[in-house]
Amino acid sequence: MLRCPLPVLLLFCFLVGPGGVSPGWAQQGPPPRAGADSDAQALLQAGPMVGYGTHREVQLWVQTTRPADVQIRYWSRTTARGDTASPSVIPDPDTSVTAVQRTTAVEEHIARFTISALEPGNTYLYRLYLNGQRVQRPYPLRFQTQPLWQWRTDPPTITMAVGSCAYINDPPYDRPGEPYGGDERIFRTIAAKNPDLMLWMGDNVYYREVDWATPAMMEARYAHTRRTPALQSLLGHTHNYATWDDHDYGPNNSDRSYRQKEASLRLFKQYWANPNYGRPDVPGVFGKFRWGDVDVFLLDDRYHRSPTDAPRTERKTMWGTEQRQWLIDALTTSDAPFKLVVNGGQVTTPATRYETLARFPHEQSTLLEALQERQIEGVVFLSGDRHITELLRRHPEDFYPIYEFTNSPLTAGAGSGSPNPNRVHGTLVEQRNFGTLTVSGPREDRVLTLRTLGVDGDLLWKRTIRAEALTVPDGSDEGDE
Repeated sequence: MLRCPLPVLLLFCFLVGPGGVSPGWAQQGPPPRAGADSDAQALLQAGPMVGYGTHREVQLWVQTTRPADVQIRYWSRTTARGDTASPSVIPDPDTSVTAVQRTTAVEEHIARFTISALEPGNTYLYRLYLNGQRVQRPYPLRFQTQPLWQWRTDPPTITMAVGSCAYINDPPYDRPGEPYGGDERIFRTIAAKNPDLMLWMGDNVYYREVDWATPAMMEARYAHTRRTPALQSLLGHTHNYATWDDHDYGPNNSDRSYRQKEASLRLFKQYWANPNYGRPDVPGVFGKFRWGDVDVFLLDDRYHRSPTDAPRTERKTMWGTEQRQWLIDALTTSDAPFKLVVNGGQVTTPATRYETLARFPHEQSTLLEALQERQIEGVVFLSGDRHITELLRRHPEDFYPIYEFTNSPLTAGAGSGSPNPNRVHGTLVEQRNFGTLTVSGPREDRVLTLRTLGVDGDLLWKRTIRAEALTVPDGSDEGDE
């Protein structure tokens, strides 16, 4: 019997890692076979997709059409000499290879790789191998690690793309008449802007009537949307984060009574790569992450939601008591100059015609009063759902103005905006579009720039908000242009 010293065995286990977790510097296993092959191309269903990213860790996601061995090969774009490496050249020996993962039907043929021990502030290029053969993609595959700026420099400039309501046509199961979805090239337009990350703000998938009764058909709808050709480049080189709204949770206007809510939650976790979901004792898709000096809070407005038409009592809730308290506490703790709160439906509007928080008046007042009582600065709300885009401004007495950037739709049908007293003049958009948020400037004078852009990237409007304008007790009207 061959004996292996314990230290050697432990080192081997660390290098290989469990379940695709791999240190960024390790070279694991034999190199995959070079060369692209039509069989390997046929194995790829969707992706690869870049998920969450931190200073030293990222997650990648891949889906295959049938069981396959999946492996990722990655390397820093910057060589040891500080030169930028060509995407077509792999610097050797600075190349790492993940452990092989076998996709299975039980897991929807999905593989996810948590790649750790990377270096901060780097861009990494990567390649995908299926059954040992390289899968060529017609766009760059890359991910980044966040820079370690704290105690060293000013925070980095950050650009986030945002959007909601992504309807992908499927004629046999769509409503009759003119197709509801269109302009899928918008995803390529977003990818070409090279944002650091993409925030999917709900209705990222549209379940049809034939889908929401059974988990199998719900999964088929996710797979149908995720394999959209125009979407792949955005997935492959932009960090993607998501929350949901009614159409990617269940039926239209669905709430906590939806009988497939557990299956829907499981599928959301399968198809996205957020860093966290809910709390151990409170299920849901809500969570928080930081990018640069910006904190982003993703809310779940469906899993715990009371029926929208229920009586407007103190017990009526969009988020549930536990999630609402988590949000208030997390905002209180945050030291970010901008705290972006992302919700599927609108939060600050007084309008009750749609599925807004105004139809949950106790919860809306509880949140807004908590911001004032705890003097929480820098809060900006982001939302989707409405099939229009608008910037809302609500200015409580003796407090700073609270902004909400509603952005919708990506590829679903556009709607018409009804009058809203909180709407900032010139920001109503009634066509397919997406948004970007750029945070820039020195640490003591950060500026948030909001843009709305059309399907082909044409600028529809732009506004800026200075962090100092979202402070207590100043709350002046200055800072928005």
